[in-house]
Amino acid sequence: MREEKSANLKSILCGGATGAANGLFGGGGGMIAVPLLRAQGLQEKQAHATAIAVILPVSLLSFILYALKGAFDFSVALPVALGGFAGGFAGAKLLSVLPEKAVFYVFTILQ
Repeated sequence: MREEKSANLKSILCGGATGAANGLFGGGGGMIAVPLLRAQGLQEKQAHATAIAVILPVSLLSFILYALKGAFDFSVALPVALGGFAGGFAGAKLLSVLPEKAVFYVFTILQ
């Protein structure tokens, strides 16, 4: 029971750091989430996939808060979102075929 509480606390702290980075840097939470998820024992590909699942609701919340303050340009966002959608699809397909080490090295280089 105590280990489960500790694991939950680590996950909540990981989420807090991810959310703060995402809100501050506009989607950069994944760069924080992946290493923190790896530190919790997830494999490389699991950490990346889980980070994506976490970033979606966090990004939606950040978007709503930014939009309510008027700090959002819809004319730029739509074309970027379309490109991001295509890139996200390609990246997810690539993640499924790349070896774990390759994913680690590419991620490390990009950071």
